[in-house]
Amino acid sequence: MTNAPQEQDFTPDFSDVPADETLLARLDELIAEAGAEPGTFQAKLLRDMMVTSLSLVRDGRSSGEMKLMGGALKELRHAYRVFAAYPGKRRVSIFGSARTPPGHPDYQAAVVYSRLMAAMGWLVITGAGDGIMRAGHEGPGKESSFGLSIHLPFETNANAIIAGDSKLMKFRYFFTRKVMFVSQADAVVSFPGGFGTMDETYEVLTLVQTGKAAPKPIVMVEGENGSYWRHWETFNRRSLLDLGFISPEDRNLYYIADNPNDAADHIARFYRNYHSSRYVRDDFVVRLNHRLRDEDVERLHDEFAGLVRGGRIVQRARYDVEDDHAELPRIAFTHTRRQYGLIRLLIDRINACEPAPA
Repeated sequence: MTNAPQEQDFTPDFSDVPADETLLARLDELIAEAGAEPGTFQAKLLRDMMVTSLSLVRDGRSSGEMKLMGGALKELRHAYRVFAAYPGKRRVSIFGSARTPPGHPDYQAAVVYSRLMAAMGWLVITGAGDGIMRAGHEGPGKESSFGLSIHLPFETNANAIIAGDSKLMKFRYFFTRKVMFVSQADAVVSFPGGFGTMDETYEVLTLVQTGKAAPKPIVMVEGENGSYWRHWETFNRRSLLDLGFISPEDRNLYYIADNPNDAADHIARFYRNYHSSRYVRDDFVVRLNHRLRDEDVERLHDEFAGLVRGGRIVQRARYDVEDDHAELPRIAFTHTRRQYGLIRLLIDRINACEPAPA
């Protein structure tokens, strides 16, 4: 469901390979035999991947390095195939400790939260282990759950809820697993946890903060009478914000919920008017569930003019290069490519607007 910002195309350097034109022609023949239409962008991407793979020999890469790169590609291909079999529903990734016992308030809050999201029609993604990950599957049940397990020397088994299910994916590499946690999620929710939870949470924050991932709700929640996220927020303010390591608008990137219901409501509000977003060159395009009133678009421009490199925030139809969600209205502007915390605040303002009269 989520559209990440587009990146510049990268064409591998194949100039050092003898008779490269002949070899490229042979690759094109193989790509056509595999079913890709010659001359298409898809065919070019496939050729670039094959060129990159063959160039590893000329680069003198070791078998260990090749094994890592090949294994990563296989993991990603398999995971994308699994997720592709379940289109059309939004998904939330849940992070949290594998050590949280079933009787803990955080565990119970995760069960309640994941059950609420399933009732809203969402699918849940967790790391497939015990603790908060199991709680995230217990709420919605196996039918509405995905599991992204990681092979560790001391922790290799999936929890009993997702074990044996076709939506359980097993990863060797943390980085490929993280790609799927972020790319396949329309929202991310973190419960208290250790190094792994902090690693995952801060990585998502960094990706959205830098525009490498599309805007999405990033919500912190815990059990009754908990203080974990209050202490975390104090650290963010004193050690990151006050010392100048983050900007004031970066605090818009996350939301600390009062309870599981508040967390679910916050995510639902995020998609009240906002549907998805992407870049068309330097234009930031927000697809809307409903057209906005003209006066509200003017007000948005007045408040967020600092995000606009040139021109104005305008309401419009789709760009010619957009081939998905063509029926949805848009607002768009040429973005400075900075201050993504304000982009997040802009989305909140959009969601507070009433739809324009039909």
